[in-house]
Amino acid sequence: MRSRCKGNSTNATQLELFDGELVKKNKYKRPIAVELFAGAGGMTLGFEQAGFDVLAAVEIDPVHCATHEFNFPFWQIFCKSVVEITGEEIRKSSKIKNQEIDVLFGGPPCQGFSLIGKRLLDDPRNSLVFHYIRLVLELQPKFVVLENVKGMTIGKHREFILEVISAFEAINYKVYQDYQVLNAANYGVPQNRERLFLLACRQDLDLPNYPQPITTPLKKKKVINNQLLLTPTVKKALQDLPIIENYQELYEQDWVFADFGKSSRYVKRLNGFKSKFDNYSYKRIYDPKMLTSSLRTKHTEVSIQRFADTLPGKIEPISRFYKLDYKGICNTLRAGTASNKGAFTSPRPIHPFIPRCITVREAARLHSYPDWFRFHVTKWHGFRQIGNSVPPLLAKAIASEIIHALNVLPYRPRSIKNLGNENLLHFNMSEAAKYYDVNADIIEPRTQKAINKLLI
Repeated sequence: MRSRCKGNSTNATQLELFDGELVKKNKYKRPIAVELFAGAGGMTLGFEQAGFDVLAAVEIDPVHCATHEFNFPFWQIFCKSVVEITGEEIRKSSKIKNQEIDVLFGGPPCQGFSLIGKRLLDDPRNSLVFHYIRLVLELQPKFVVLENVKGMTIGKHREFILEVISAFEAINYKVYQDYQVLNAANYGVPQNRERLFLLACRQDLDLPNYPQPITTPLKKKKVINNQLLLTPTVKKALQDLPIIENYQELYEQDWVFADFGKSSRYVKRLNGFKSKFDNYSYKRIYDPKMLTSSLRTKHTEVSIQRFADTLPGKIEPISRFYKLDYKGICNTLRAGTASNKGAFTSPRPIHPFIPRCITVREAARLHSYPDWFRFHVTKWHGFRQIGNSVPPLLAKAIASEIIHALNVLPYRPRSIKNLGNENLLHFNMSEAAKYYDVNADIIEPRTQKAINKLLI
């Protein structure tokens, strides 16, 4: 960045100090963002990679908040319900203060719309959408991104979308009437994952475009647009990861120092910070020889044999687990249910050539998370954090269009950031609640009956 400013006048009207560096005013900058329903931070990361500073994030689950704080310790996380927080609190208790907010984004809980849920319009969880809109009104961001499940667009649920659009228009925000469902597989993610995105902006601005696909899971001979690259495969995502069966200690802990293989271009894109990958995130300090989020599962001999007998790309008939195809892409990674809804573990894919379920780190690779990004040390929380999140590369595609609409040039600061205290990743719900000074039952605890159903 300094080389770009070299030779320019240092007049205060032309340059400004940002993150310890002189940056051309009104040209190079890092716009300001706020996230609601932040989870562990998949969308936060994607917007950071596009060039945003996500100065404030709101999340009700203390365990998710702790993971978010570990990965983004330099920004503010609010462990509160959107029902209880106000725009004034978000501003005053973060670095935002009186600055104009460029974008507010997030995905209200989607169980009321899910294709595998009850799909009831009167689901009380859907009322959180309107608290989302209330905070838009209070914070007055330039742009808004509302993310949700594809099921929100089907049948009578389309009526709810129209209601949401009307609510935005009532507070003087215009919304794309022709809303789109985007598949992460079309944006460089080796996973078939479709999500709805509503884009809105203030009346004095122009709506951003939806991002054009950059990859396709189709075979080359079927690709119509020669500009498209093939979506990275499961092989490209996993090929360099150490074989966890070589490390007994991973039965007791989720990390180990290990030897990695040769990384694919996809993995280099995730973990690298070279300008050719258009990654404008802050560089993190971490040891690339450290394999994390890789706690092993003790499968029974019967399960191991069933997994081995299942063909790639097929579903194992007893567990209903999908076996990954090394040459294909992953099926949609799901979160399972929260503790107050039974704490059921969603089916985890079977590794393509090792007869076991994939690890949290392997799921993270398939979701486009870099290796420095860590999750809760337990498999249950780790998979839930991934399954609930928007793949960072998909979020980055959306965020990049908003950067373009803002007519600014993002830049990657020279400062290098530390990750947070590792203890944050070990908190159980009670410990996390105490840390954030919230009620320990803010998320209802798991019952023994629910815990028993987690066993394979």
